[in-house]
Amino acid sequence: MAKQALRILGSAYRNLENSSIKDLSVDEVEKDLIFIGLSGMYDPPRSEAKDAIKKCNDAGISVVMITGDHPDTAAAIALEIGITSKVDKAVSGVELEIMSDEELSKNVSNISVYARVTAEHKLRIIRAWKKNDAVVAMTGDGVNDAPAIKGADIGIAMGKTGTEVTKQASDMIITDDNFATIVAAVEEGRGIYYNIRKTLQYLLAGNTGELLLMTACVIIGLPAPLLPIHLLWINLVTDGLPALCLATDKIDSDVMKRTPRRRSKMITDGNFFRTMFFTGFLTAGVAFSVYFYILQNQSTQTARTYAFAVLVFAELLRSFGARSETKYVWQISLFTNINLVVVVAVSFGLQILSQHWHVLGVFLKTTYMPFSDVLILIALGTIPLLALELTKAVKKHLRNTKTI
Repeated sequence: MAKQALRILGSAYRNLENSSIKDLSVDEVEKDLIFIGLSGMYDPPRSEAKDAIKKCNDAGISVVMITGDHPDTAAAIALEIGITSKVDKAVSGVELEIMSDEELSKNVSNISVYARVTAEHKLRIIRAWKKNDAVVAMTGDGVNDAPAIKGADIGIAMGKTGTEVTKQASDMIITDDNFATIVAAVEEGRGIYYNIRKTLQYLLAGNTGELLLMTACVIIGLPAPLLPIHLLWINLVTDGLPALCLATDKIDSDVMKRTPRRRSKMITDGNFFRTMFFTGFLTAGVAFSVYFYILQNQSTQTARTYAFAVLVFAELLRSFGARSETKYVWQISLFTNINLVVVVAVSFGLQILSQHWHVLGVFLKTTYMPFSDVLILIALGTIPLLALELTKAVKKHLRNTKTI
């Protein structure tokens, strides 16, 4: 019955009507009992628990069951909800007593189910995982869970059934007592992290492009390609508004299929800076080429207008590619971030308008530009976006090659 995930209760009775027992103590009464039978109680897991655990497995999160139930019952429940994929024997508290801390630390990553454990055992398990440089979250509701919850990196208490001691020891309280809510919180947290990362990369890459363009012209001895009003317009409108849309972008559907970050990993790693400088170099290269070409044949103000326009177009188009580090731009639906589409469209319109409406042209210090040239600059502005998409394809190919 235990192997069928049932919690077992044995029943027995004794007739005391004609008994001469005067002392109705437990020791006296519980003798010569007549066994009636066993009752199997089944507490079905929530319907969403299995899916939540599968999400954890896909996300590289190890789910461990620590319970006071019988080892056979614990193993059966773990198999049923997907914590284990085969019939494994649960490690009992008695077995934990025999293990040294070193042995437990060495084997803890291979154990998914613990049964008949005490509060001390739970704390030992938490410490063993942390010794392996894992980020540990512990959830529970009883008083005996409090030490382990306090010792974990993230202590999570149950809001409905949790004791006050457990809630006070925790960092977070789940109000609906649902494990799936914890998994949803992990997904939300990952989404926020990657949104911050791509927003930072988008902004810094744009600033790098502007800096490289200005520096190159100063070193060569050319007039400044961008005026202060141009830089303000780019940073506040062209970069700023799309960046706000990227920061609130919908969570990527494959965010829970990525490998967890290590505790020591920073948001700006080597890959972050390589992409940032590569993007900045591409953007600056396109703008400089246009500026240098126009400067040979027309006035400095006209050359600045063209350099300013192609830089704006490149930044706006690149915002669509910046939405994901792994998915191609055509794989991401525009309807999942309508705000970005609207911002890019309005910014495009204002930029083109500044070259055809005298009032805005005076404000931004731009000159007239034929629509045919606008189309050419938009085409040139796609170069950084296409190069970044090609980079994604190369990285994907290298990852698939390593997997094979």
